[in-house]
Amino acid sequence: MTALFFLLAAQLTARPASGPCTSATQACTEWVQLGGGPARSLIYTTYSLDKRNDRIRRALIMVHGTNRNADHYFETATAAAFLAGALDDAVVISPRIASADGGCHDQLAENEVSWSCGGDSWRSGGTAPGKKLTSFDFVDAILEKLANKSLFPNMSAIVVAGHSAGGQFVARYEMANRIHETLGVPVTYVVANPSSYAWPDSTRPLPEGDATAENAALGWKTETPHTNFTYGAYKPQGTCQNAETYDKWPFGLQQRTGGYTAGLSDDQLKKQLISRPTTYLLSQVDTLPLGGFDSSCNAMAQGATRRARGEAYVKFVNEKLGAKHAAQIVPECGHNDRCVYTTSDVLPVIFPKK
Repeated sequence: MTALFFLLAAQLTARPASGPCTSATQACTEWVQLGGGPARSLIYTTYSLDKRNDRIRRALIMVHGTNRNADHYFETATAAAFLAGALDDAVVISPRIASADGGCHDQLAENEVSWSCGGDSWRSGGTAPGKKLTSFDFVDAILEKLANKSLFPNMSAIVVAGHSAGGQFVARYEMANRIHETLGVPVTYVVANPSSYAWPDSTRPLPEGDATAENAALGWKTETPHTNFTYGAYKPQGTCQNAETYDKWPFGLQQRTGGYTAGLSDDQLKKQLISRPTTYLLSQVDTLPLGGFDSSCNAMAQGATRRARGEAYVKFVNEKLGAKHAAQIVPECGHNDRCVYTTSDVLPVIFPKK
């Protein structure tokens, strides 16, 4: 995989200046002004979002993981665009949701927003310290630029994707954002391997069938989604005896007292969750507690592994709530964004043909 990526990267950076910008350097960055300015956040992008471009028909917004390494995710996304033959008619964007708050120590430019790091953090639409802006407002602003017909008159499909912590961001943004229906351009969401979800009610997978710890750990043996899940009232187990927080946002819908979702009702979040087109990418062998796996009691209430959590969640929202979301097992991949998003079966999902 590494050798393939560097081969692709060499070809991408060799493209002429008139083509897409594909290097994860300052040359491929722009600022997105927020809240009327001067607040701003950085994006990596293959084409400018401020210049008219009649060639662009598709867009991919790729949200980074917990390390806030937008440059790495831009490289992954541009490699995927190359493999999909989409570099000429798709704009690829990786937003940098930087933070110098709490345990995060990113170096910030002048007026660059420092998004919340802990608590109701950037990955769940949290408010930037000292500001009225939320991390979900950042992606709202990008979507509004992409849907602007004076800039992209032929835009016909936008995908918002993320892996790991970025998958958490996208899963919650999908159910929460207020602009999906107003853009005039179809938007789909692609959620890959998050450690947790915002469950739409207080039930959780019961520890039986495919949800037992043993069966979840052996889930890698098949390339098809597991479906033997049942649901009921959450029952604390082992050392997880505190049942007071498992359903609190961002693990559930309760106690949304701040951030982007505070003004939305539970019913509105559920309605948006089930109505918006979403695909969940679950790596076949993402069954180990690696890569920042959330082993908190609140997350463990959703399942023993990332894969089992995703399988149980998708079955629940489809069968219990009436959604029509897709679950796709990505063969032979673990908790690795580059493996997931450059897999041939995933390319049509993130670069739909329109």
